[in-house]
Amino acid sequence: MTRKLLRLPALGRALALGAVVTLAAPGTAYANTVAVTVKTPGATLGPTTTSSSISTSAQCTSGLISGGGINQAIGTGTGVNGNRVLGTEPSSNGSTEYTGSTGGTDVTYWIAKGGSGGQINSSFSTTPYAMCFTSNLINHTQVVMNKVSAPTTGSTVGLVTATCPASTRLLGGGALVTPGDTGSFKAIAGFPTFNNSAHGFGQKAAADGETNPDSWTAVGWDNNSHAGNQTFAYAICSGNGIGVSGVTVKVRHSEVSGPNTGSTGQTATVTCGGGDGKLVSGGAAISGGNVTTTNFTGPGSGGDHLNGSYPSDAGGNPVSDGTTTAASWTAFTHTGGQSSANNHSDVWALCADDGV
Repeated sequence: MTRKLLRLPALGRALALGAVVTLAAPGTAYANTVAVTVKTPGATLGPTTTSSSISTSAQCTSGLISGGGINQAIGTGTGVNGNRVLGTEPSSNGSTEYTGSTGGTDVTYWIAKGGSGGQINSSFSTTPYAMCFTSNLINHTQVVMNKVSAPTTGSTVGLVTATCPASTRLLGGGALVTPGDTGSFKAIAGFPTFNNSAHGFGQKAAADGETNPDSWTAVGWDNNSHAGNQTFAYAICSGNGIGVSGVTVKVRHSEVSGPNTGSTGQTATVTCGGGDGKLVSGGAAISGGNVTTTNFTGPGSGGDHLNGSYPSDAGGNPVSDGTTTAASWTAFTHTGGQSSANNHSDVWALCADDGV
């Protein structure tokens, strides 16, 4: 399997990528400085058996989570089609997932959860990334979660949206699917959106250049029918009571065709441009395309999946632990063992301006 680097229905309302946050309130005379450090412990081998999962996490030793990511090595030869993303989501302690209620405040951990299908490879690994955010203006964050019992039918989307409270700002988001042991269930999208009619209340993604998305959508996808499937969306929002009238979030998004050939992976990358400021989060999807203008549709085959959504350099290479200059986000998509028609790879980036 060759990874090509390119520049790149059951619904519930409450996993990308991208925005520019301008942290300068009108008339403010001091700088609201944003700093972001990427933290990752590196790769953890696994999953090691078919139809199983592995969970690993990254911790912010300073600052707060504004978002996070996952990258999976899939190896070569037999079994490359089996590894897929089950979750990329915030956590209060690095091991507990928010699945029963709205999540915590001032979270500092990010979980990456990988799963295997019917094939396994000794080279499988899962790497988490935490985006550790500090700002003079936004000094508290909160997690909002929403879930849906879907998809329960094969090759249909289970889409759910989490929305930030009024007078707060979306900084990032995540996605999770459970259970993680069916072998065919996976998360195929996490992206910024709006809880309004123009965006289908989260069914259409935020487009490049749009400002102040207030929600995050996650999409689950399954080859087969499973009655117990659940899909979770997480929105990382600024804390309540923080004045954010001067904060502007600007979306960066890119969509490329493919992958469509069986057992093939592809990457798509988007970069915070000049004047956009610092990368704070991101999102990714494998989709049927046109995700910003039409309701989200799934890819061409039930086996299509994500293998990564992570901070990167402009060439799509994951950044290392301690990086403070990451400016790009990359989506890594894969077809599985079957060829598919009309697949698209989508990537979003959220960037913060440390202006005056």
